[in-house]
Amino acid sequence: MKPQLLTTLPGYTRTLFAADLAAGLTVAMVALPLSLAIAIASGADPAKGLVTAVVAGFLISLLGGSRVQIGGPTGAFIVVVAGVIAEHGYDGLVLATLMAGVILLVAGFLRAGRLIALVPEPVVSGFTIGIAVIIATSQLQDLFGLKGATPAEFFGKIAGLWAARGTLNPAALSVGLVTMVLIVALRRLAPRQPGLIVAVALTSAAVALLALPVDTIEGRFGALPRTLPAPSLPDLDLARFRELLPSALVIAFLAGVESLLSAMVADRMTGGSHRPSAELIAQGAANLGSALFGGLPATGAIARTATNVRAGGQTPVAGIVHAVAILAVMAIAAPLAGYLAMPALAGLLILTAWNMSEPHKWAEYARMRVSDRLLLVLTFVLTVVADLTVAIGVGVGLGLALRLYRRDAPSKWSMPRR
Repeated sequence: MKPQLLTTLPGYTRTLFAADLAAGLTVAMVALPLSLAIAIASGADPAKGLVTAVVAGFLISLLGGSRVQIGGPTGAFIVVVAGVIAEHGYDGLVLATLMAGVILLVAGFLRAGRLIALVPEPVVSGFTIGIAVIIATSQLQDLFGLKGATPAEFFGKIAGLWAARGTLNPAALSVGLVTMVLIVALRRLAPRQPGLIVAVALTSAAVALLALPVDTIEGRFGALPRTLPAPSLPDLDLARFRELLPSALVIAFLAGVESLLSAMVADRMTGGSHRPSAELIAQGAANLGSALFGGLPATGAIARTATNVRAGGQTPVAGIVHAVAILAVMAIAAPLAGYLAMPALAGLLILTAWNMSEPHKWAEYARMRVSDRLLLVLTFVLTVVADLTVAIGVGVGLGLALRLYRRDAPSKWSMPRR
């Protein structure tokens, strides 16, 4: 359960710090627009995304079991967070996040990290693709600049978007599409550079300079704060605990699964080995910390972790630098962040959803056993049209039943022993 930071600090050199500093600053520039966009898509104030990136990102790197893991708000939580806020209010989300942090701490101390081997891969893939579809459709209104409210339910949202087609804003659509093209182009031409912030900044600057009729963060939500809020406890009520327990369990499950998957991806990229129990403890502490500062649920972020590795990050110091850099941006450049255009952030999230769906694996899914394909499709459909809690429960239950029927030992998802 020893954090990787304590392992890497002995013998830490200036050369390592220079590499971690450059990587941390690069990841901060990627995380900044993503954190804002994820908070907005979740139905929260954009500042909550920055608070989460700073507080949770710092704690995940400080206490985590991976040398290069970067944590913060992620797209996987958008559906859950939006649902909790809609049903229980933002204070309910804070309490659910606090409860999820406690659950993750207990799971870490009980060394439950290895249990990820029992979650069937088709279930993880199915609800990940389902979440990606929900995220993408939730951004279409801002991408096209459509006016009017749309329902949260998937088919109702599609019908609402179609009914509002007459309010299409060509300027908003142009900004969104140009942002997406720039992101893809910069990712291919300069993969080690923070192309996300460059693309969003360029198109947002064009909106401001040309006075285009396009919504911005400040225009919709007001000015961003320059400091972190004071920590405080939410109202602790037994009835609310019972009411929010299912949401807390889903948040804890998603945080645990995504953080361990991200750590495994990092292991493959670096040839290292993470400590699953320490990672779960870090996720628990991060969600507790985020909740105390009024932030969102957090977990290890695969895209940001991969960016950290590609940028040369060597130790958890890179993740700490990333959190401190975002805090510095809040203090110095918060007014500039308010100029970011909503269609640009929508385009960014649509590309994030596309990457979440892992299209390079679709051919592999087609070659899976029929039962696994059906399990993937069922989990996907339930995620999109029903509820993530139902999708996870049904998917995991059927997956474990199939594994028991086939007497399959978990092999592909084996975890490190330490």
